[in-house]
Amino acid sequence: MPTSRIAVGSVRRPKLDAVKDVVSTIAPLLDIASEINVVGYEVESGVSHTPIFREELMLGARQRAEALREKLRADGTCAHFYIGLEGGLDVIADAAHKRVFLESWAYVSDGAAGHFGCSGSIELPEALADEVLSRGTELGVAIDEYAGAVGIRDGQGAWGILSANLITRQDSFRLAVIAAFAPFYNGRMYRAASAAARR
Repeated sequence: MPTSRIAVGSVRRPKLDAVKDVVSTIAPLLDIASEINVVGYEVESGVSHTPIFREELMLGARQRAEALREKLRADGTCAHFYIGLEGGLDVIADAAHKRVFLESWAYVSDGAAGHFGCSGSIELPEALADEVLSRGTELGVAIDEYAGAVGIRDGQGAWGILSANLITRQDSFRLAVIAAFAPFYNGRMYRAASAAARR
């Protein structure tokens, strides 16, 4: 039976599990083999360890997918889809002070075209945001200290800590991946919208 490879620019469990969950859901809508192999690879994002603006999050996700495509090409192989995932912060000025939101972004490419998707946002407590923004502490380190635990980003993530586990890190990336895949699994709608805009 032919196998379709979905390559993910991360080896972290919440990210890989999010992609596996999404792919198992949307596989019937994609033009790929029924046997799907989701494989994680370690690649660099080319952005800071904790991106602090939406543009940097998007750039990191896209650069992970592109670095992954080049890595596989250099190894003489390819994938049906290349996925880059990036989590970090979006800082927004709000009248008297700034608000800092945690977001998860995905970029999905078939090697020719690529599309972005984003999770929702959850606001960080001021003390946690200050630790990351003013002191330069990586979010994964800061959330461990904030919650009094170790390795949170490999499990529930900051999302889980801040939402009392109503939204986990995996949940946030799942939403981002579903949104980024939309132009591929719902291409007819995207093509119809593009055609209507050209009229």
